[in-house]
Amino acid sequence: MKNQMCFRLDHPNVVKLLEAYESKSYVYLVMELVTGGELFDRIVEKGSYTEKDAADLIRQVLSAVAYMHSSGVVHRDLKPENLLYHGPEEDSKIMISDFGLSKMEDSGIMATACGTPGYVAPEVLAQKPYGKEVDVWSIGVISYILLCGYPPFYDENDANLFAQILKGEFEFDSPYWDDISQEAKEFIRKLMCVDVDKRLDCEGALQHAWITGAKGDRNIHASVSEQLKKNFAKSRWKQAYHAIAVSRQMKLLALNSSNRSARESNNENKPKPEEVNGQR
Repeated sequence: MKNQMCFRLDHPNVVKLLEAYESKSYVYLVMELVTGGELFDRIVEKGSYTEKDAADLIRQVLSAVAYMHSSGVVHRDLKPENLLYHGPEEDSKIMISDFGLSKMEDSGIMATACGTPGYVAPEVLAQKPYGKEVDVWSIGVISYILLCGYPPFYDENDANLFAQILKGEFEFDSPYWDDISQEAKEFIRKLMCVDVDKRLDCEGALQHAWITGAKGDRNIHASVSEQLKKNFAKSRWKQAYHAIAVSRQMKLLALNSSNRSARESNNENKPKPEEVNGQR
């Protein structure tokens, strides 16, 4: 089913599934070859990087995700590691990869706690049914990082991290955001809006002034690359270990939430002391 979904996707900024082969034990996927490396690595290697460059990157991501959403596909795990450059050329396009957690919207209600901590939308953590809006939230988080080099939500304690996300608490700290345009900040606020009904969709985001007319030509490479190296320099295996550990905690959070709701429901159904035999 998922392979059929991926075969259907055909967009310049989406890594294409070319073939799939199945044995008794494994499924082998032949993907389009992309050789340009990961998003953050390329930014760090650049000599110059501006707000306009960030807007152009996000425009490509929005275009691809808008296409996916129009095809009924929700990615559910958008993050910098899944954004790859097509080739080593300076003007190479960005590509969305890794559809392991993606799902068709019409395949049933989505309520599974999945994704990557730090990029996951609040409605996922709140154990509410959710839709394609979760991808827009993730793009908001990526946009934030592209302009300062550090994440909007961070805490060594994952429960505190989730609490921040649920409340949508983030700041545009000085001095890192002093020279970033108000249009960029407004764009991020409209993507990382806890109220799903007020959150922009991809089409609306593509029409935002920061995407259509970003003029920030000031070189922000030094500050952004320094923060990227400081905040995202963990070795790959440590990143993978942390993602697995927190994924387990997200599932535990969901289980605790479900158990708590069940207990509250049972308590509500119990007769109150004053209602027993009509007296206290």
